[in-house]
Amino acid sequence: MFSKEESKKIRQEFWTTFGTEYPRKWLLYNTKIKDVTLKFTFTTKIAQVSIDIEPYDDLIRVYYYDKFLSLKNILKEEYISNIIFDERYILENGKVISKIYIELLGVSIHNKKTWETTMKFLNTYMDRLENFFLEYKDIIQD
Repeated sequence: MFSKEESKKIRQEFWTTFGTEYPRKWLLYNTKIKDVTLKFTFTTKIAQVSIDIEPYDDLIRVYYYDKFLSLKNILKEEYISNIIFDERYILENGKVISKIYIELLGVSIHNKKTWETTMKFLNTYMDRLENFFLEYKDIIQD
């Protein structure tokens, strides 16, 4: 449907628009915990807000995943009730990571009619995920 170049341009336009509509410095890769990042994802099928745990060592991945599991009830009760915990999430490239996420289905970065809904979703849930992460960072890091 779209060439690679057209798709790239649309993606850039979305993220530029998102940054203009919701001007804020997000935590994302600056968690101060190696291999643990907060991520926005928006594809032609879904939008996600997530905590990704992707070290090269599976023991470290499981260690951090278990830390988040110990906080699961708090995260669900106080921040995001329908968050999904996936210890073995498989990326498109086949890499296995642990992922804690919420997703919005039925949206597409190529469909500008879904942008407003997606931007609200990304902003709302990343704000909640960041607040949770910052509140419990010391427990996760120990």
